[in-house]
Amino acid sequence: MDLIDGLKAFVATAQTGSFTEAAERLGVSNRLTSKYVAQLEERIGARLLQRTTRQVGLTPTGQELLMRASVLLDEFDDMLGSVSEESKGLTGLLRISAPVTFGEIYITGFLSRFSERHPGLSIDLRLTDSFVDLATDGFDLAFRIGLPDVATLKARKLGEITSFLVASPEYLAEKGTPKTLEDLHHHICVIDTNRRGYGKWVFMDEQGQTTFTPSRNLMVNSARIAKDWAIDGRGIALCPDFVLQEDIEKGRLIKLLANYKAPTQPISAVYLTGNVVPRKVRALIDFAVEDFELHG
Repeated sequence: MDLIDGLKAFVATAQTGSFTEAAERLGVSNRLTSKYVAQLEERIGARLLQRTTRQVGLTPTGQELLMRASVLLDEFDDMLGSVSEESKGLTGLLRISAPVTFGEIYITGFLSRFSERHPGLSIDLRLTDSFVDLATDGFDLAFRIGLPDVATLKARKLGEITSFLVASPEYLAEKGTPKTLEDLHHHICVIDTNRRGYGKWVFMDEQGQTTFTPSRNLMVNSARIAKDWAIDGRGIALCPDFVLQEDIEKGRLIKLLANYKAPTQPISAVYLTGNVVPRKVRALIDFAVEDFELHG
């Protein structure tokens, strides 16, 4: 067994949790993938995977090897790509995580543009609003809103988003337009529960920071649906700007309480710390910075 093939089989199996999915990713047979992992375990002298009838999990030794092997394989691919005269583009697989709504609105288009520039690269985008552990879950990079709170991650800031209170013209005609935060107590509030601290809406005004506790009339874990409910006249919503622009321009939504500014939040590309950042990850981050300036 070639050691690199064994490590690739192990990493793919660990990341997918399945010999079958790992084999599909590697373009080899299920049997060969399982054989490579078994031979790697024999060579190391320790079990790396816990096999059950339904899934494959990592042993403590496997968890440690996964972190190191992923970095090693990235460095190996990076080395080959940088010295090969025939290599004119990026190859291999990039696994990326992003929040659902922001991913659907921006990241999918951005990755389409990136993929067009690097057709030899395979991209696996997973949209989720749940926290993902880049090392354990096998992601090369994640796009996140807000500051990263994990010491093992580095972040490259791409830009900022802010949020606005909005409502439809029909709702305001029927219920009236609030002039102060206190007026919101007399209105229906649409709450996006994906927001950090969604139970408190934080704003800045001339006196400094102030908060408002919205009544929990309508709650949903989606900024897009919160916006849609506001358009439908269900209430007043606090939504990030990337879901609002078109609807505000077309008059379907109206910004409220201009004197109260929601704090901005950074949009960042985050990746694992290490001595070497893989070439494909560096290329993706650099492209993201450039692309966000044009389309963000």
